[in-house]
Amino acid sequence: MSEPKLLVFSSLFPSQVRPNAGVFIRERMFRVGKYIPIIVVSPVPWFPFQEIIRYWCPQFRPQPSCYEEQEGVQVYYPRFFSIPGLLKSCDGFFMAVGALPTLLKLKKKFTIIDAHFAYPDGYAATLLGKWLNKPVTITLRGTEVPLAKIPGRKEKLLTALVYATQVFSVSDSLKQFVVSLGANGDKIQVIGNGIDVIKFQPIAKSTARAALSISEGAKVLVSVGALVDRKGFHRVIDLLPELVSQYPNLIYLIVGGDSPEGNIRIKLERQVEVLNLKKHVRFLGAYSSDQLKVPLSAADLFVLATANEGWANVFLEAMACGLPVITTDVGGNKEVIVNSELGTVVPFADSQRLLSAISNGLDKSWNIPLILKYAQNNAWDYRVKILVDNFNRITSSF
Repeated sequence: MSEPKLLVFSSLFPSQVRPNAGVFIRERMFRVGKYIPIIVVSPVPWFPFQEIIRYWCPQFRPQPSCYEEQEGVQVYYPRFFSIPGLLKSCDGFFMAVGALPTLLKLKKKFTIIDAHFAYPDGYAATLLGKWLNKPVTITLRGTEVPLAKIPGRKEKLLTALVYATQVFSVSDSLKQFVVSLGANGDKIQVIGNGIDVIKFQPIAKSTARAALSISEGAKVLVSVGALVDRKGFHRVIDLLPELVSQYPNLIYLIVGGDSPEGNIRIKLERQVEVLNLKKHVRFLGAYSSDQLKVPLSAADLFVLATANEGWANVFLEAMACGLPVITTDVGGNKEVIVNSELGTVVPFADSQRLLSAISNGLDKSWNIPLILKYAQNNAWDYRVKILVDNFNRITSSF
């Protein structure tokens, strides 16, 4: 039996110009890479006039070098034609065409194409799989939910799932969602993400707060994520005036920065100013995964009023630092926050329930050792073994 060699295919992947993009994909697949040789191809959208757009938006589509080496793994960044805001249902085809020369050069170095996100990446991967006669796996990660509302993209993401050899989903709710659209549930296996319990572990709260100049007696909330609407930072900020009236020393830490979906920091800062909350809200910017344990360890509660998630790894990262989680009932959130000892899941857009959950969470005496144990029980080892077994099976049967 030939050994599998994996080509990880994802347009969302860290690079020198976007070091925090798709870190959760690298975390998962580089662990697989300890058992199976891997290379990475991360297509980058390109448009002839995007330099003009950068005149007004300097962070628009930063272009990495065509090649990097990360932890001994080869990572390629081929460009593909993509018009900003237009013809998005063609991105999958253009992504495949743009990546094809790179995959032809690498053809002898991989036996499986492993794509992340059903569209455009998964769709492009299935085209490349046909052209190069390679099996394709696709991991569903949550973007399928909003994309399914757009007819052209819904059709192509379902086409991708039809032609994939195997589909993985980071949560059962996401699997059931695509099955409700017409996907074949028999070929979809749920494999959640895991946690690096070495990288994410608590440090003394006093030490973490001293590093961030936060007083010992403060009540501290923290949210981590790309600064985009769907992450719900604005929903938490809306509740702060009432929370501050209950907890005058409240501090809300916002950890995150620019992303391919945009950056609403200016909008959030304006909201903070209008609500007279400058003393209570701190924008810390984006942190590397190695640094995140500092703001997480400094906080009392992790809060994410998100509108959409597949499987939010940041919940496990927070819990690995001893934090209970307050979040919304969307995507796979209930599959991570499985009981009330770990946190509280409230209906989306129910601001009163969110307010009560945060207030009760700040007053509650949480069982921190239990929260830490749960995170430790979700370490990567088990998930990686299942993925490796699947890749071995696919290679032997193709």
